[in-house]
Amino acid sequence: MLTFDESSIIPADAPNDLIVAAGGILIRVTAQGLREVACVYRAERGDWTFPKGKLDAGENFAQAALREVWEETGFTCHILAFAGTTYYTHRKGRAKIAAYFLMNAVEGEFVPNDEVDIFRWVAADAVSELLTWDRDKDLFRKVMLLDEMHAQAS
Repeated sequence: MLTFDESSIIPADAPNDLIVAAGGILIRVTAQGLREVACVYRAERGDWTFPKGKLDAGENFAQAALREVWEETGFTCHILAFAGTTYYTHRKGRAKIAAYFLMNAVEGEFVPNDEVDIFRWVAADAVSELLTWDRDKDLFRKVMLLDEMHAQAS
């Protein structure tokens, strides 16, 4: 598993009631050699985004990201790299930070669930057009610059 200093994820000036979450940007390479990225649609919120959720007690960001991705998508994954964070005001008015990891989808099958209604593999060059939130689009632009995004999937 990826090792890095997670203490730098939460800003020193973060509010005490900060919502802390983690998620994944899942990638796969098709038989034709094309890079695809997993996007999820949440009907309750009417948005296309990346799978993510709050950390459980005792979890670090990477553990929470792997768990949340599995719970929301049905895929087990391997972390390739730390992808970055989004920091925004949650719909209930509290500050929220979500740490994301670039992941290789290992195996699994999506089944609609309480949090995610639709799962779609999207060509990497079309992901930003589908995503609802500017913060996700900004994050994905940075992910596209990562070496791991362009290396051959194992």
